[in-house]
Amino acid sequence: MQIEKLVAFHKTMGDVTRIRIISILANGPKRGQALAGILKLTAPTISHHLTKLKEVNLVRDRREKNSVYYYLNDDVLQHYSRALPEMISKKGESNTMDNQKLTGEHKRILENFLTADGRRLKTIPAQRKKKLIVLYHIASLLESGRKYEEKELNAFIQTFHDDYATIRREFIIGSIMYRENSIYELNPREMWAPID
Repeated sequence: MQIEKLVAFHKTMGDVTRIRIISILANGPKRGQALAGILKLTAPTISHHLTKLKEVNLVRDRREKNSVYYYLNDDVLQHYSRALPEMISKKGESNTMDNQKLTGEHKRILENFLTADGRRLKTIPAQRKKKLIVLYHIASLLESGRKYEEKELNAFIQTFHDDYATIRREFIIGSIMYRENSIYELNPREMWAPID
C-alpha cells in the first residue's frame, strides 16, 4: 500500500456518516434504501458516501435482481486499520527476507519451490507462509519506486511461472504491490504482509 492510499483511507473514514455505514455493514449486507432508512438520510446522500467508501475499496456492491446490496470489505478495513500502527512500530525495520537473514526454513522453502538455478517456480505454494516467502523472493527483484505497466509486470512474472495472473493477484493481496489504472508499483516494504 502506498502512503497516498493510507491517507485516502483515513480521509474517507474522517466522516461520521461513513463510520456509521461501515458499522451497519459489519453486521451484514444492506441495500442503499435500507441504509438511508436506518440513518434517516436521503438516498442521494447515502449514494455519495457509498461512492467514497467504494473508492478506497472498503465497500463493494452486488446486484441481485432489481436490488443492489452493499457489503463491507472486512479484509481491506482490517488491513488499513493495522497499517499505520504496524509501520510506526517497526521503526524503519522491515519484515522482508532481504533485510534479515534467511532462516534455514526459508532457504528450504525456496529450494523446494524453485528450480536449482532459482529462476523458475515449480509450483505456487498453497500454504500462506510458504507463498509469501516465494512472493517476497520474486518481488525483491523488482525496482522500488518504479511503475510497471500490467503487460510489463506479466512478462517479468512469466520468467518465474506461467500463471502470471495468480502471482500478480497475490502481490496485491499480500500488499507487496499497489495497483491503480493497470499500473503496478511496489509498496514500501514495511507495508508487506508479515510472514508468520
